[in-house]
Amino acid sequence: MSLNTPGPRGGRTAGALLGRGVRGAGYPSGVSSDQKPAPESAETAGPRPRRLTYAALLAALEGVALLAGGLWALVLGITGHPDDRQQAVTLGITLAVFALLPLLAARGLLLRRGWSRGPAVITQLMALPVAYNMLKADSVAIPAGIVLGAVAATALVLLVNPATTQALGIRGPGRAE
Repeated sequence: MSLNTPGPRGGRTAGALLGRGVRGAGYPSGVSSDQKPAPESAETAGPRPRRLTYAALLAALEGVALLAGGLWALVLGITGHPDDRQQAVTLGITLAVFALLPLLAARGLLLRRGWSRGPAVITQLMALPVAYNMLKADSVAIPAGIVLGAVAATALVLLVNPATTQALGIRGPGRAE
């Protein structure tokens, strides 16, 4: 029995149910089985914009700085004479864990992953209040606050740039293709 012949009881066969019956090839509802070419992915859309590379480098710089600060606090907490050893160790571990966010975001930005812009923006938004508090301090933290504020503001501008958004394959609301 072929797929296009009636079944033993006069009903339709599997071939007829799949649209290979009387109407010929295709689906019963007339939907084509032809596949559309896949949309061009962000990885193959051309060269990575310099803005995206710079944003990734700034995020990586912040991640490395957080990691260095965390390791420094951890080493001082273990070997030095801090006021509160447990607090210094906790701060060191916390900063080292927080360093993962901008480091992963930087890697994602370099690989042109759309998800990476969110963590990168969050990192910059978290850095701005820290920079402000460092500027209010009466110590050597003021220059560090200036640098941190400048890096965070620059990275934010780079991350919301339309060229960066397009390179990451991010479409705004109502812009589905």
